[in-house]
Amino acid sequence: MIAFLSGKILLKLDKFIILEVNSIGYKVFLSRKTLLNLPENTDNIKLFCFHNVKEDASDLYGFLTYEELEFFEVLNDIRGVGPKAALEISSLGSLEKIKDRILAEDPKIFAGIPGIGAKKASTIILELTGKIILLSMQKKSAADPAEDALVQLGFSKQQAKEALKAVPQNIKNVEEIVKIALKNLGK
Repeated sequence: MIAFLSGKILLKLDKFIILEVNSIGYKVFLSRKTLLNLPENTDNIKLFCFHNVKEDASDLYGFLTYEELEFFEVLNDIRGVGPKAALEISSLGSLEKIKDRILAEDPKIFAGIPGIGAKKASTIILELTGKIILLSMQKKSAADPAEDALVQLGFSKQQAKEALKAVPQNIKNVEEIVKIALKNLGK
């Protein structure tokens, strides 16, 4: 499975580029946004890739950041949204702007994307809302090791959050934060 490529752009067209990596040319589909944001120096382009392997094809989709790739994969996992539609959706604007419009349940967000009518747009918004919230929760929990430690010790996330609010902000050591939070929880 190809997950990352670094090389020189040999050809740039409307929907894809040909990227030379060690004398091999890879056809990599890019969103319009990514095509516009490619650096001027095309001698060393780095792309995170999604390798879509099917019975009759093997396609590569490229992204400048891992976060864009991750969002594309979430879109691609939705029933009825294939990689080409996911690529089109990912080119609608900045990642945060798209997420905000989806969380606001804006049905006009997908206007103009071939194959996505009002009914499919509603389904996509419904499924994406849950997945975006889940992804942001995972990132927040990964960003707070003290909260994770308290949850692992058997406290609910809410209990952990409440206990951590009472910990002075000047303490940075995770172990010390957990000790103080445990005292706040009465253990």
